[in-house]
Amino acid sequence: MTTPRSIAFILDWRPTVFAARLLLCGAYLLGGIVKASDWSAAVAEQAHFGMSPPALWAALTIAVELVGPLLILTGRLAWLGAGMLGVFTLLAAITANAFWAMPAGEARFMATNAFFEHLGLIGGFILVALVAHVAERPRRA
Repeated sequence: MTTPRSIAFILDWRPTVFAARLLLCGAYLLGGIVKASDWSAAVAEQAHFGMSPPALWAALTIAVELVGPLLILTGRLAWLGAGMLGVFTLLAAITANAFWAMPAGEARFMATNAFFEHLGLIGGFILVALVAHVAERPRRA
């Protein structure tokens, strides 16, 4: 079955790729900007999750949340940006949403949902890297 004409039109429309990339990584970019503009809150957030030294982890988080999306949005080394955000998202999910260590109840339910939503984001970053890889391949005659 072929893609319906209306869907193909949207998928072929040049801004669609940028919009999809922005939707996937925009929250990270915004998070990096917010953390960079409120350093003490960024450090406090890392301390809250037990990251030590919190200032180092805050700096690394800001760097990943700013550089990763910019690489994806510009399409330059998109695979690297996707990898950065994918690994970051996995580590954040394990650190902030450790549902397996929580007693049953609402908090565990919410952490479980958040953990698996983060896995979905990681899948999106894998797709970004795959699309970038396919686009880089030389065309065969």
